[in-house]
Amino acid sequence: MEREQALSLLQEKVKNENLIKHCLAVEAVMEKLAEHFGEEKEKWTLAGLLHDIDYEETKNDPRKHSLLGAGILRSHGLDEKIVRAVECHNEIHNLPREDMISRALFCADPVTGLIVAATLVLPSKKINDLSPGNVLNRYKEKTFAKGAKRETIATCQELGLSLDEFIDISLQAMRRISEELGL
Repeated sequence: MEREQALSLLQEKVKNENLIKHCLAVEAVMEKLAEHFGEEKEKWTLAGLLHDIDYEETKNDPRKHSLLGAGILRSHGLDEKIVRAVECHNEIHNLPREDMISRALFCADPVTGLIVAATLVLPSKKINDLSPGNVLNRYKEKTFAKGAKRETIATCQELGLSLDEFIDISLQAMRRISEELGL
């Protein structure tokens, strides 16, 4: 599936503009991680873009989230590695993350929320004014952006990345698409 087809499918299933922006942010982080590790950028970006394709449909039943999405992606003929990464990103299922793409998506998902929240408390509300150190400080504040689960973000170590490296890569990725994110 080409990216434009994937974006159309996402927009067909997801109407909330902030959720679409979240998916774009995760896509950007996955792209930067694929570049960093020399992985298949097309697969990694599709996993990031489509990871929450079922969120609006499953928001009242989190046990279905990611399983329904994986089914949607499978029915559209997406590569099984993408499907599996989407399936594994919901920690409720406690599925093993057996490959790099699954590990990357798992930690990329919550870090984008932390970065957005850290950006929005800046006077400028501009991601280009946010430093990796600022994000790391916010990470240490347990009451800040509680939905950005620290223990999930910390699984970046499964990729062989320190928290500092992961935050830096993620911030660089999101800066690339700052206009699309409205940041």
